[in-house]
Amino acid sequence: MSTAVPTAHGVTSLPARDGVVEVVMDAPPVNALTAAGWFALADALTAAGADPATRVVVLRAEGRGFNAGVDIKAIQACPDNSEIIGVNRGCYAAFAAVYDCPVPVISAVQGFCLGGGIGLVGNSDVIVASEDATFGLPEVDRGALGAATHLSRLVPQHLMRAMVYTAKPATADQLAAFGSVHSIVPREELRDAAFEIARDIAAKSPVIIRAAKESLNGIDPWDVKRSYRYEQGFTFELNLSGTADEVRDTFGR
Repeated sequence: MSTAVPTAHGVTSLPARDGVVEVVMDAPPVNALTAAGWFALADALTAAGADPATRVVVLRAEGRGFNAGVDIKAIQACPDNSEIIGVNRGCYAAFAAVYDCPVPVISAVQGFCLGGGIGLVGNSDVIVASEDATFGLPEVDRGALGAATHLSRLVPQHLMRAMVYTAKPATADQLAAFGSVHSIVPREELRDAAFEIARDIAAKSPVIIRAAKESLNGIDPWDVKRSYRYEQGFTFELNLSGTADEVRDTFGR
């Protein structure tokens, strides 16, 4: 059995086994990542895709939920704007690493998938979810914007807008009804369900699968990276104006 290779900041990568690489987020208590964590995740995904032995990547998490977005406490503890700049760049890099990965990325989602988590799953190729999984963008309650680009790939336009404005999440059942979630399973079966799909893909011609991934990205109706970068500009404005700090100061109270 392969040995887990930890990268820094709560991200672990398991080398290819039968063509499947497992990238795991484990940053207690809620898998909210710092800037360094987002870059570590991007590096792990990029390295996995660069390995010719990799045929599929399974992205999953340990703990109560898949991902709670950025570590707001780290932003608030930073005396300047370096952490907010870092998490914006890190999120951009991690989301792009999922999208640009030359092999399919399967996201296995349990519990909450919030903020940056939406960016990850929205750019992934296949999503499997546990029965308790929920998906949301609480950004307006956190002094930020972003990842509506990726939420738009999961739910219809008007539901996406309502979810952004209200910060209310959608369930795995809702996303499955839209065809965004491939399958819903009990939490204890989530990893096995993701690997079942991964093994099916890995059994096919790796040359054709890599070509398929590139071709599907090439016919996307919009540029997800440019679209997300546009959204990030508003987050920068909210931080420069001080509005974001006012909202984040109330976070957790």
